[in-house]
Amino acid sequence: MKIWGLISFILFCLGLVLAVVGGLALPANVIVGMVLAIFGLIIGVIYTVGTKEINTLLLATIALLAMTAAFGPILAIGEAITGIVVNFAALMAPVALIAAIKALLQLGLQK
Repeated sequence: MKIWGLISFILFCLGLVLAVVGGLALPANVIVGMVLAIFGLIIGVIYTVGTKEINTLLLATIALLAMTAAFGPILAIGEAITGIVVNFAALMAPVALIAAIKALLQLGLQK
């Protein structure tokens, strides 16, 4: 399990770097978004297998998506920041999706 955690962490770090570089150099690039989403799917599958912090993860993702919307109207620095945050959201959205599915399945199995 430790090796999977390390792989997940490395993919997260690579995704974070790609989100920043892609947000600054290539805002709204489809290929960057797809790579980040694939990284997010892999991280989500690895991370949610053994985690108990699903509620924290989902709450943090909601805050991230709200922050993405908040930076939109700020045009001067908002464009660069929004590009980074949107790319980071593309990385984290698949993780949150898988965590939400797992949480719903756990709730359903408890009943």
